[in-house]
Amino acid sequence: MQELLNTYLPNLAEKLPGFGQAIVETLQMVAKSGVFIFFIGLFLGITMNVTKKNGILENKIVFQIVDKVVNLFRSIPFIILLAALIPLTRMISGTAIGVQGAIVPLVFGTTPFFSRQVETALAEMNPGLIEAAIAMGESPLSIIFRVLLRECIPGLVRAVTITIINLISLTAMAGAVGAGGLGDFAIRFGYQRNQPDVTFASVVVLVIIVTIVQVLGNFISNKYTKTA
Repeated sequence: MQELLNTYLPNLAEKLPGFGQAIVETLQMVAKSGVFIFFIGLFLGITMNVTKKNGILENKIVFQIVDKVVNLFRSIPFIILLAALIPLTRMISGTAIGVQGAIVPLVFGTTPFFSRQVETALAEMNPGLIEAAIAMGESPLSIIFRVLLRECIPGLVRAVTITIINLISLTAMAGAVGAGGLGDFAIRFGYQRNQPDVTFASVVVLVIIVTIVQVLGNFISNKYTKTA
């Protein structure tokens, strides 16, 4: 294996420990920011769904506020958001570089996207099921957890899958400002030092990670679709 690397990927062979660390950093960024994105985005998506017109907790003011905030952050290009959030990132994380420095902008940049995906998934819910739950005297909270979320699992799984894939691409972009990970590794060595084998290896690993996420997401979604 080492001989093959030395022959076909000589620059990468010299940097294997750093390459392995870059993979770990990418996974750490996805995992750490993903936890916040999931819970915050799920809350915002549910809020928009239930407070919209004819929702079970219809509230025009709340809906408009959440909707506009989500649209605002979705409209800002991520690379600009990275720079704009540096003071806030330093305040929260104590640093604006490395894995810790990437968490805040990743959360701000991806949560609005995920919340829209959640809202769309919940909108596919059969209104008749909600009407039946209301007729049975179920509380709004019970409807949300026992009917809305449960019946929309396949759609929510697809939303999570799409969001993770989007998040992986943003971690690579965050590498441009010193966040670490495969993006940073590819830029520093593959691009700036003209080592195409390093760039190639970084891209291959990212494609493999995305493929694994997509396959798992499809499997889980199909499983719940068949049992629904």
